[in-house]
Amino acid sequence: MSASAPTPLERAKAIVRVASGNFLEMYDFMVFGYFSAAIGRAYFPANSEFASLMFSMTTFAVGFLMRPLGAIVLGAYIDHIGRRKGLLLTLTLMSIGTLTIALVPGYASIGLLAPILVVLGRLCQGFSAGVELGGVSVYLSEIAPPGRRGFFVAWQSASQQVAVVFAGVLGYAISNLLPPADLAAWGWRIPLIVGCAIIPFLFMIRRTLQETSAFACRPRHPSASEIYRNVLAHWRLVLNGVSMVLMTTVCFYTITAYTPTYGREILHLSASDALLVTLCVGVSNLVWLPIMGALSDRVGRRPLLLCFAALALVTAYPALHWLVAGTTFRHLLLVELWLSFLFAGYNGAMVVHLTEMVPVAVRTAGFSVAYSLATTLGGATPALATWLIHVTGNRAMPGAWLSSAAAIALAGVLLGRFEPDAASR
Repeated sequence: MSASAPTPLERAKAIVRVASGNFLEMYDFMVFGYFSAAIGRAYFPANSEFASLMFSMTTFAVGFLMRPLGAIVLGAYIDHIGRRKGLLLTLTLMSIGTLTIALVPGYASIGLLAPILVVLGRLCQGFSAGVELGGVSVYLSEIAPPGRRGFFVAWQSASQQVAVVFAGVLGYAISNLLPPADLAAWGWRIPLIVGCAIIPFLFMIRRTLQETSAFACRPRHPSASEIYRNVLAHWRLVLNGVSMVLMTTVCFYTITAYTPTYGREILHLSASDALLVTLCVGVSNLVWLPIMGALSDRVGRRPLLLCFAALALVTAYPALHWLVAGTTFRHLLLVELWLSFLFAGYNGAMVVHLTEMVPVAVRTAGFSVAYSLATTLGGATPALATWLIHVTGNRAMPGAWLSSAAAIALAGVLLGRFEPDAASR
């Protein structure tokens, strides 16, 4: 950053630069979730639609298993070498995974090699994503002016919603323009190829990113071994972070990546209706997240976390039960918008709180380890929800899973430590 205080325009440009890679990560994850049924048929042919869908959902989830490793390795790298260089590396790795999934031929063409390559692409994406969100959140917290940290950090999550909306618009258009047979055969590749096409543009944006003054001004940066020891020494703090992050990840993947499959395969609505709901959710998240981040700057993080975790605990399952009792497009939209409000209200305070509770010397690694461990469970939401519905016959079970995550988050908030002046620093 410049020697003098950055202007609002300079800070806005920095937000766009740092959030650009976050966009690619979430865009690709959303496309995979939106077209999971078609991807399952292309790469994981099986004797039943359920088995094929489960293979695809499991592949979606397997990327999250790499996140803790990416958080540890790349988080230490960013805390040692710098925010800018680390975020360029994560964008490179994410791009490799995106290109792999987009360009690999189907099972019918190259056999078993197809699913193997797709899984490897997802693992590469997961390794990168393990620290991308943490790196972006820490960067935004370090460039934020006093008293506005919640608002600035909220744009990390808000940038993901731009990807949700963009992927939703593209998916909605493709679903309406292409016949179902063409969509299943090759149409699902179009949004993946679009993702590949924007990679050079994202590199052009992010390479102009400047190092944060908070990192550059520190006289010494710990080595990787020191970072690992410090993260391990704060294991209670990390576990507390995991408990609070769990609700965010479960809720987010329920209302975004899983919604098209849930609406189409479980509720038997049209593909375009399910994608339209997801698009509306992305817009809702984009509107609410900065508002809730700014609100957390005014009233504090803890009140918002307690309020929205409690609301999710008591309303998630009843809302889903009401939906399946009378399934319509309108009912699905209302339920998803309610869950979007809960997600944004909680997440707007939670992410910035996580940057504040981790010691500055290991901020990226500590944040990323806590977030990635929770996301390992939360990212499995589409697969877990599909399995729960299959074994219980209860189509409202995703609500029970979300309520369980909210209960764990509420316990984490009650047991966690909050600094009274955190919102004003």
